Amino acid sequence: MLELGPRWMRLIFMSVVCLCLCLPGESHTKKAPKVPRCPVTCSCTKDSAFCVDTKAIPKSFPPGIISLTMVNTAFTTIPEGAFSHLHLLQFLFIENNDILELSKYTFRGLKSLTHLSLSNNNLQQLPRDIFKHLDILTDLDLRGNSFRCDCKIKWLVDWMEKTNTSVPAIYCASPFEFQGRRIRDLTPRDFNCITADFAVYETFPFHSVSAESYEFSGDQFVAFAQPDSGFCTLYIWDHVEMIFKRFHNITSRSAVYCKPVVINNTLYMVVAQLFGGSHIYKWEEGPQRFIKIQDIDTNRVRKPNFVDTFLLDEEWYFIVADSSKAGSTSIYRWNSNGFYSHQSLHPWHRDTHVEFIDVGGKPHLILSSASQPPVVYQWNRSQKQFVFHSIITELADVQMVKHFWVRKVLYLCLTRFIGDSKILRWEGQRFVEIQTLPSRGSMAVYPFTVGPRQYLILGSDFSFSRVYLWDDLTQRFQPFQELNMRAPRAFSLVSVDNKDMLLAASFKGNTLAYQHLVVDLSAK
Repeated sequence: MLELGPRWMRLIFMSVVCLCLCLPGESHTKKAPKVPRCPVTCSCTKDSAFCVDTKAIPKSFPPGIISLTMVNTAFTTIPEGAFSHLHLLQFLFIENNDILELSKYTFRGLKSLTHLSLSNNNLQQLPRDIFKHLDILTDLDLRGNSFRCDCKIKWLVDWMEKTNTSVPAIYCASPFEFQGRRIRDLTPRDFNCITADFAVYETFPFHSVSAESYEFSGDQFVAFAQPDSGFCTLYIWDHVEMIFKRFHNITSRSAVYCKPVVINNTLYMVVAQLFGGSHIYKWEEGPQRFIKIQDIDTNRVRKPNFVDTFLLDEEWYFIVADSSKAGSTSIYRWNSNGFYSHQSLHPWHRDTHVEFIDVGGKPHLILSSASQPPVVYQWNRSQKQFVFHSIITELADVQMVKHFWVRKVLYLCLTRFIGDSKILRWEGQRFVEIQTLPSRGSMAVYPFTVGPRQYLILGSDFSFSRVYLWDDLTQRFQPFQELNMRAPRAFSLVSVDNKDMLLAASFKGNTLAYQHLVVDLSAK
């Protein structure tokens, strides 16, 4: 038998040890993952967890949990996806806590949830569509919360009316008019959730004292009188870029009013100037330009302040309010070749504005004046002249009178620079004052409608201009919004491409276009 020396014996031993270490064995298998334990603030069974005094929603639970109860929690809000790791949940009870707010997606991922209780918390509202993806929810308990029944809960009223989920009766805690009312008994009509806002849409980098919108050859235009350059500047609406773009200038010395009128598909522009006389221009298509066709008699119109046009007995007229001491407001009539002097009114009274109005088929002109109260002239068809009719009110310092109709009732707004402005209502024989509007420094007023809403904007030289909204219940204007514009002198409403825009001509700042935006408060 071959004997091995000590050295060889050591080598063989080391080889066997190494071989054993390299062979796979049970001691080298991967450890099984740890099973999540029940959170320290919860007690768990095979399929349920009951948590008390929890500071936050636990990140993990034992597998197979289908029912979770949380009471007396130390948190007041529940964020998005807070239970998404518990996708097997069928029963969720978040009760007797001080929960104030939930995310719209708090219950995201709970496709198996059938029972949900949020009872006895401090919820005043719920995010819109918070239950939208809980497709098999059969029971919902919202009792014991302090719901504020305003526009932010209108969606819940709609949802409860349509859902098959069982919801025990819940009640309004506020506001006062709904306090104690059962929410299921409310209807969408109980909420007035549609409001609006005027937001700056476009800024024109110039001062202006008049703004007149008009349509011609299928396009929408605006004409501005610019006191700095003295020009009449025309802008055209770009249907692609959805803005107004500069289109044309009528070169003039001191334009204070640019009044467009379209007669027999021909565009004319009355340009009233402080110096150098006033003129009438005609638009020519080839080449595209305005050409002067007529001068206005400077002996009659010395210091024009306002221009208006009207159609009367199928004939076109325009009228210029003259604010000079020696001038008179003058009417011109179209006779197929041009406008010719027709009548002079109210001499020596420094008129500032003219308003044409038809009352019961009888045309009238209301002249505002710096020297006396507003006067009314009525059209005499046999004489084809306007004759003095009446004085509206004894108020002096009326800069402008504008009319509007609400449900076939005629109203006037008289704006004043020093005193308060007034709203008057026609009562068959005379106008009766019904409302006073504070209007320090007001030179311009403009009533207008957008959809069913009757607005009135009252400009101011010394503070914010104010938009008012007509309230059918009180039959008065209510303050609606304040707009920051400098010394507004004229307003005009333009509706184009599903946009309603209020143009504001500013004597001391940029001319502005405000878009009327409709806002659904229940959609937030």
